[in-house]
Amino acid sequence: MPEVIISIGGRQFEVACQEGEESYLHAAAKMLDDEAQILSDQVGRMPEARMLLMAGLLLADKTASVEDQVAEVRAELAEREAELAGLRNVVVEPTRVEVPVIPASVQDGMAEIAARAEALAAEVEEKAAG
Repeated sequence: MPEVIISIGGRQFEVACQEGEESYLHAAAKMLDDEAQILSDQVGRMPEARMLLMAGLLLADKTASVEDQVAEVRAELAEREAELAGLRNVVVEPTRVEVPVIPASVQDGMAEIAARAEALAAEVEEKAAG
């Protein structure tokens, strides 16, 4: 079992951990040391046991806050998943679109315009070729 030396609040501690968990121990020790440093800056020097207790309580408070936030996010996610599941069962009826009938006089006018355009195009082609 590896022995790791960590520093918390300016004090050295030798701690044993499982093989391969050294990096996790160093990360946890850094978090505890950061809290101890905050305490030291605010309160000054204090007994080792009190410093470790207070730093641990500060971390526990932060952890509890994060756990509350995670619970809120999970609850909201569950709501959204339920809404999504409900939407999957909804049958959407197609929208009916009615197109008004084009009056015959408009159709006749359009046909006449198309015929004139074709005649002009033919005349232009004839002049271009000749």
